[in-house]
Amino acid sequence: MEFRGASVYDQTDFFSNYMKRRNRQDSPNNAIEGPIIFELIRSIQEISILDLGCGDASFGKELLHLGAKNYTGVEGSQQMVEAARSNLLEQNGTIHCETMESYDYPEEAFDLVTSRFAFHYVSDVNRLFQAVYKTLKENGRFVFSIQHPLTTSSFASKQSGDKRGNWIVDDYFHEGERKEPWIDQVVVKYHRTIEQYFIALRQAGFTVLDLREGTPKRERFSSEEEFVRRQRIPVVLAFSCVK
Repeated sequence: MEFRGASVYDQTDFFSNYMKRRNRQDSPNNAIEGPIIFELIRSIQEISILDLGCGDASFGKELLHLGAKNYTGVEGSQQMVEAARSNLLEQNGTIHCETMESYDYPEEAFDLVTSRFAFHYVSDVNRLFQAVYKTLKENGRFVFSIQHPLTTSSFASKQSGDKRGNWIVDDYFHEGERKEPWIDQVVVKYHRTIEQYFIALRQAGFTVLDLREGTPKRERFSSEEEFVRRQRIPVVLAFSCVK
Protein backbone atom coordinates (compact mmCIF):
# COMPACT_ATOMS: atom_id res chain seq x y z
CA MET A 1 0.00 0.00 0.00
CA GLU A 2 1.18 3.52 -0.75
CA PHE A 3 0.27 6.81 0.92
CA ARG A 4 -0.25 10.26 -0.54
CA GLY A 5 0.00 13.65 1.14
CA ALA A 6 -0.29 13.58 4.92
CA SER A 7 -2.21 10.29 5.10
CA VAL A 8 0.83 8.22 6.11
CA TYR A 9 1.10 10.18 9.38
CA ASP A 10 -2.25 8.72 10.44
CA GLN A 11 -0.67 5.26 10.61
CA THR A 12 0.08 4.79 14.32
CA ASP A 13 3.40 2.95 14.01
CA PHE A 14 4.64 5.30 11.31
CA PHE A 15 3.68 8.36 13.34
CA SER A 16 5.50 7.11 16.42
CA ASN A 17 8.66 6.15 14.52
CA TYR A 18 8.65 9.40 12.55
CA MET A 19 8.45 11.53 15.71
CA LYS A 20 11.39 9.66 17.24
CA ARG A 21 13.48 10.29 14.12
CA ARG A 22 12.32 13.88 13.79
CA ASN A 23 13.38 14.71 17.34
CA ARG A 24 16.91 13.32 17.09
CA GLN A 25 19.52 16.04 17.63
CA ASP A 26 21.39 15.04 14.46
CA SER A 27 18.31 14.71 12.24
CA PRO A 28 18.50 16.91 9.11
CA ASN A 29 15.47 18.81 10.45
CA ASN A 30 17.34 19.90 13.57
CA ALA A 31 20.99 20.00 12.51
CA ILE A 32 20.57 21.52 9.03
CA GLU A 33 17.11 22.70 8.00
CA GLY A 34 15.90 24.38 11.20
CA PRO A 35 18.76 26.87 11.57
CA ILE A 36 18.44 27.85 7.89
CA ILE A 37 14.70 28.51 8.20
CA PHE A 38 15.18 30.76 11.24
CA GLU A 39 17.99 32.61 9.48
CA LEU A 40 15.83 33.24 6.40
CA ILE A 41 12.76 34.27 8.41
CA ARG A 42 14.69 36.91 10.38
CA SER A 43 12.42 39.11 12.55
CA ILE A 44 9.00 37.72 13.50
CA GLN A 45 7.95 40.33 16.04
CA GLU A 46 4.21 41.06 15.89
CA ILE A 47 3.59 39.35 12.54
CA SER A 48 0.84 36.99 11.37
CA ILE A 49 2.14 33.61 10.20
CA LEU A 50 0.65 30.83 8.08
CA ASP A 51 2.44 27.46 8.25
CA LEU A 52 1.58 24.92 5.54
CA GLY A 53 1.96 21.25 6.46
CA CYS A 54 2.57 22.34 10.04
CA GLY A 55 2.90 18.87 11.56
CA ASP A 56 2.69 18.95 15.36
CA ALA A 57 3.09 22.77 15.38
CA SER A 58 6.18 22.69 17.61
CA PHE A 59 7.57 25.23 15.12
CA GLY A 60 4.49 27.42 15.62
CA LYS A 61 4.85 27.23 19.38
CA GLU A 62 8.44 28.41 19.08
CA LEU A 63 7.47 31.27 16.75
CA LEU A 64 4.82 32.48 19.18
CA HIS A 65 7.29 32.36 22.07
CA LEU A 66 9.69 34.45 19.96
CA GLY A 67 7.10 37.19 19.49
CA ALA A 68 4.85 36.34 16.54
CA LYS A 69 1.43 38.03 16.76
CA ASN A 70 -0.53 34.94 15.73
CA TYR A 71 0.00 31.59 14.08
CA THR A 72 -2.20 29.56 11.72
CA GLY A 73 -1.26 25.99 10.86
CA VAL A 74 -2.65 23.85 8.04
CA GLU A 75 -2.23 20.09 8.40
CA GLY A 76 -3.83 17.15 6.62
CA SER A 77 -3.12 14.40 9.18
CA GLN A 78 -5.64 14.02 12.00
CA GLN A 79 -2.99 12.59 14.33
CA MET A 80 -0.70 15.55 13.63
CA VAL A 81 -3.60 17.99 14.12
CA GLU A 82 -4.32 16.54 17.55
CA ALA A 83 -0.64 16.87 18.51
CA ALA A 84 -0.56 20.42 17.12
CA ARG A 85 -3.62 21.56 19.04
CA SER A 86 -2.15 20.08 22.21
CA ASN A 87 1.12 21.96 21.58
CA LEU A 88 -0.72 25.26 21.13
CA LEU A 89 -2.92 25.14 24.22
CA GLU A 90 -3.24 28.67 25.67
CA GLN A 91 -1.29 30.03 22.69
CA ASN A 92 -2.52 32.48 20.04
CA GLY A 93 -2.60 29.77 17.41
CA THR A 94 -5.18 28.04 15.21
CA ILE A 95 -4.88 24.69 13.43
CA HIS A 96 -6.96 23.78 10.37
CA CYS A 97 -7.39 20.10 9.52
CA GLU A 98 -7.08 20.63 5.78
CA THR A 99 -4.65 19.75 3.04
CA MET A 100 -2.53 22.52 1.58
CA GLU A 101 -4.51 22.14 -1.62
CA SER A 102 -8.00 22.30 -0.05
CA TYR A 103 -7.40 25.12 2.44
CA ASP A 104 -9.38 28.30 1.66
CA TYR A 105 -6.63 30.94 1.51
CA PRO A 106 -7.88 34.37 2.71
CA GLU A 107 -6.71 37.34 0.66
CA GLU A 108 -3.84 39.48 1.98
CA ALA A 109 -4.11 38.03 5.50
CA PHE A 110 -0.54 37.07 6.47
CA ASP A 111 2.85 38.74 6.82
CA LEU A 112 4.73 35.46 6.46
CA VAL A 113 3.94 32.06 4.94
CA THR A 114 6.22 29.18 5.86
CA SER A 115 6.43 25.49 5.07
CA ARG A 116 9.00 22.93 6.13
CA PHE A 117 9.65 19.72 4.19
CA ALA A 118 6.08 19.53 2.85
CA PHE A 119 5.77 20.79 -0.73
CA HIS A 120 7.31 17.65 -2.22
CA TYR A 121 3.98 15.97 -1.32
CA VAL A 122 2.03 18.41 -3.54
CA SER A 123 1.35 17.52 -7.17
CA ASP A 124 0.67 21.08 -8.41
CA VAL A 125 3.00 23.65 -6.85
CA ASN A 126 2.12 26.27 -9.47
CA ARG A 127 -1.42 26.48 -8.15
CA LEU A 128 -0.20 26.34 -4.55
CA PHE A 129 2.32 29.17 -5.03
CA GLN A 130 -0.41 31.32 -6.59
CA ALA A 131 -2.61 30.72 -3.52
CA VAL A 132 0.28 31.66 -1.22
CA TYR A 133 0.87 34.85 -3.20
CA LYS A 134 -2.81 35.77 -2.83
CA THR A 135 -2.85 35.20 0.93
CA LEU A 136 0.23 37.32 1.63
CA LYS A 137 0.07 41.03 2.39
CA GLU A 138 2.03 43.39 0.15
CA ASN A 139 5.76 42.89 0.83
CA GLY A 140 4.89 39.69 2.70
CA ARG A 141 7.52 36.97 2.82
CA PHE A 142 7.43 33.33 1.76
CA VAL A 143 10.07 31.04 3.31
CA PHE A 144 10.01 27.28 2.79
CA SER A 145 12.14 24.16 2.62
CA ILE A 146 11.79 20.97 0.60
CA GLN A 147 13.68 17.74 0.24
CA HIS A 148 16.54 18.53 -2.14
CA PRO A 149 15.73 17.48 -5.73
CA LEU A 150 18.97 15.51 -5.97
CA THR A 151 17.50 13.12 -3.39
CA THR A 152 13.99 12.90 -4.88
CA SER A 153 15.07 12.15 -8.46
CA SER A 154 15.50 8.45 -7.67
CA PHE A 155 14.86 6.29 -4.61
CA ALA A 156 16.60 3.19 -6.01
CA SER A 157 19.40 3.47 -3.42
CA LYS A 158 16.85 3.28 -0.58
CA GLN A 159 16.12 -0.36 -1.35
CA SER A 160 19.02 -1.27 0.92
CA GLY A 161 17.63 0.70 3.89
CA ASP A 162 16.94 4.22 5.14
CA LYS A 163 20.49 5.13 6.15
CA ARG A 164 22.03 5.38 2.72
CA GLY A 165 25.78 5.29 2.16
CA ASN A 166 25.42 6.11 -1.53
CA TRP A 167 22.82 8.05 -3.52
CA ILE A 168 21.63 7.42 -7.06
CA VAL A 169 20.76 10.51 -9.11
CA ASP A 170 18.71 9.46 -12.13
CA ASP A 171 15.84 10.84 -14.24
CA TYR A 172 16.60 14.25 -12.74
CA PHE A 173 14.88 16.21 -15.50
CA HIS A 174 11.78 13.98 -15.50
CA GLU A 175 9.33 15.89 -13.32
CA GLY A 176 6.61 13.94 -11.54
CA GLU A 177 5.60 11.23 -9.12
CA ARG A 178 8.11 9.18 -7.15
CA LYS A 179 7.48 6.35 -4.69
CA GLU A 180 9.79 6.30 -1.67
CA PRO A 181 10.23 3.37 0.76
CA TRP A 182 10.22 5.13 4.13
CA ILE A 183 9.83 3.81 7.69
CA ASP A 184 8.31 0.50 6.48
CA GLN A 185 5.78 2.23 4.24
CA VAL A 186 5.71 3.63 0.71
CA VAL A 187 4.99 7.34 0.33
CA VAL A 188 4.33 9.27 -2.88
CA LYS A 189 6.38 12.41 -3.46
CA TYR A 190 6.73 14.72 -6.45
CA HIS A 191 10.11 15.44 -7.96
CA ARG A 192 10.95 18.79 -9.55
CA THR A 193 14.26 20.38 -10.43
CA ILE A 194 15.58 23.49 -8.69
CA GLU A 195 14.92 25.38 -11.92
CA GLN A 196 11.27 24.28 -11.97
CA TYR A 197 10.72 25.52 -8.41
CA PHE A 198 12.35 28.83 -9.30
CA ILE A 199 10.22 29.28 -12.43
CA ALA A 200 7.01 28.42 -10.54
CA LEU A 201 7.82 31.06 -7.91
CA ARG A 202 8.54 33.72 -10.52
CA GLN A 203 5.37 32.88 -12.46
CA ALA A 204 3.31 33.26 -9.26
CA GLY A 205 4.72 36.79 -8.90
CA PHE A 206 7.39 36.28 -6.24
CA THR A 207 10.85 37.79 -6.15
CA VAL A 208 13.34 35.18 -4.96
CA LEU A 209 15.66 36.74 -2.39
CA ASP A 210 17.73 33.79 -1.24
CA LEU A 211 18.36 30.09 -1.80
CA ARG A 212 20.14 27.62 0.49
CA GLU A 213 21.23 24.02 -0.02
CA GLY A 214 21.91 23.23 3.61
CA THR A 215 25.69 23.23 3.95
CA PRO A 216 26.30 21.23 7.17
CA LYS A 217 28.07 22.97 10.07
CA ARG A 218 30.08 20.89 12.53
CA GLU A 219 28.86 22.68 15.65
CA ARG A 220 25.29 21.58 14.97
CA PHE A 221 26.09 17.85 15.06
CA SER A 222 26.80 15.72 18.11
CA SER A 223 28.25 12.98 15.90
CA GLU A 224 31.35 13.45 13.75
CA GLU A 225 30.29 10.46 11.65
CA GLU A 226 26.89 11.98 10.87
CA PHE A 227 28.44 15.37 10.08
CA VAL A 228 30.85 13.76 7.59
CA ARG A 229 28.00 11.77 6.03
CA ARG A 230 25.85 14.87 5.57
CA GLN A 231 28.66 16.60 3.67
CA ARG A 232 28.31 14.11 0.83
CA ILE A 233 25.02 15.27 -0.71
CA PRO A 234 22.50 18.05 -0.03
CA VAL A 235 19.27 16.96 1.63
CA VAL A 236 17.66 20.40 2.03
CA LEU A 237 16.66 23.12 -0.42
CA ALA A 238 15.27 26.35 1.06
CA PHE A 239 13.89 29.49 -0.60
CA SER A 240 13.21 32.98 0.73
CA CYS A 241 10.82 35.09 -1.39
CA VAL A 242 8.87 38.33 -1.17
CA LYS A 243 5.56 39.49 -2.68
